[in-house]
Amino acid sequence: MADSPRYMTTLGGHQIARASPVITRLYEDRDLLRLLASILGEAVVAVHDPVERHVLNVLHRPGDTHGAHTDDYPLALVLFLEAPPHPRDGGLLEFHPGRGDLGALDAPGARRVHHRPADGYLLRSDLTAHRVTPLKRTGLRRTVLNFAYTTPGRQGATTSSASLLYN
Repeated sequence: MADSPRYMTTLGGHQIARASPVITRLYEDRDLLRLLASILGEAVVAVHDPVERHVLNVLHRPGDTHGAHTDDYPLALVLFLEAPPHPRDGGLLEFHPGRGDLGALDAPGARRVHHRPADGYLLRSDLTAHRVTPLKRTGLRRTVLNFAYTTPGRQGATTSSASLLYN
């Protein structure tokens, strides 16, 4: 993961919480947590780490990308605020279902998905290698709000990448 490029503007959860109590309330909403638990089939809880619980990732320059990685926590609920209008513009989610090795992103079975503003997806992000393709031209933006969730008893981060990206 260290060699995978990450060219983007970020805002960590601790900064978001100070600026927007609404986002924090949505993140902690009990009905949302129950919905996620019913989809996952086990209990879902908020991440204790105030930096990682909800983050904003913005790609806004040609070549901006969120390189290949897996996440520290099991679930990522990603909500699109802005997205490039066409798949040919970049900003596509790439992932390989059921594969956590980063090389799987270049293997048969890997998928690319184009999203629009107001779209969202739920990803088992600790076990699924994923990345975002580079933006192709000037004037494009991909802005997502990422809610990270975990399961009871699993609160420790497995990497230090969040402290590098969001502090």
